[in-house]
Amino acid sequence: MLLEIVSPEGHMFKGEVTVVTVPGVDGEFQMLDNHANIVSILNEGTVKIEANSFADANYSSKLQLKDKQLVLPIKSGTLEMKDNRIIILVD
Repeated sequence: MLLEIVSPEGHMFKGEVTVVTVPGVDGEFQMLDNHANIVSILNEGTVKIEANSFADANYSSKLQLKDKQLVLPIKSGTLEMKDNRIIILVD
């Protein structure tokens, strides 16, 4: 599935991923391939991204590689998943 993360400064991540974990209002949740369509508000926490490889991904230096995951601390955000594409707007 395709993931894009955008902040007021610009694109932070764009690439194919296998799992995305986000800090939702009611707790952390994951999205996998073919997840149901969803729109959610995100709380302060960490976005965790897993992929077979990050070699073809374009990402900001604000994302850190930890335990084979890219992680991004956020203060808040909004997420939309539709048609196997995730767009996350973060602060």
